[in-house]
Amino acid sequence: MAGFHIRPATPEDVDSILQLIVDLAVYEKEPDAVKATPELLRKNIFEKQYAHALLAICDDKAVGLALYFFNYSTWTGRPGLYLEDLYVAPAYRKVGLGKAFFGELGKIAKETNCARMDWSVLKWNVPSIEFYEKKLGAKPMSEWMGMRLEEDGIDNLQSLVLEAEASGPAT
Repeated sequence: MAGFHIRPATPEDVDSILQLIVDLAVYEKEPDAVKATPELLRKNIFEKQYAHALLAICDDKAVGLALYFFNYSTWTGRPGLYLEDLYVAPAYRKVGLGKAFFGELGKIAKETNCARMDWSVLKWNVPSIEFYEKKLGAKPMSEWMGMRLEEDGIDNLQSLVLEAEASGPAT
């Protein structure tokens, strides 16, 4: 295997990004969960810049993906970097790509004055948990529980607005 490097993704990388997302979904036992399309990725990553992507390139091929976005902490008054997904193809694991991705993400976090970096990991993904804790010194957020609304739940939020409007001003 030749050396690797990490670089920002470009619109020309959309097909590779989508393939890595599909590969991640298969690894996470959710092969039918991917709804992303090349058009959505192009629009939302490269045009609207809702997220950013880094690619690991080895042998002139994208073999890893780190997709992240910025959030904001009211407590620190500063931005944070949220790593949405990190994936390295199985044949390229244990050669330093995870460390390289986190090194690059750390550089981006410092350049953008982030107070912290956050990400989630599936509880059954023991190799990743061990890497995060032992190699990176990351701490689990055991007091926090992730919450999510999907499309139907988001749609249902409109009824809360209507309900609040119908009840009138708070007294």
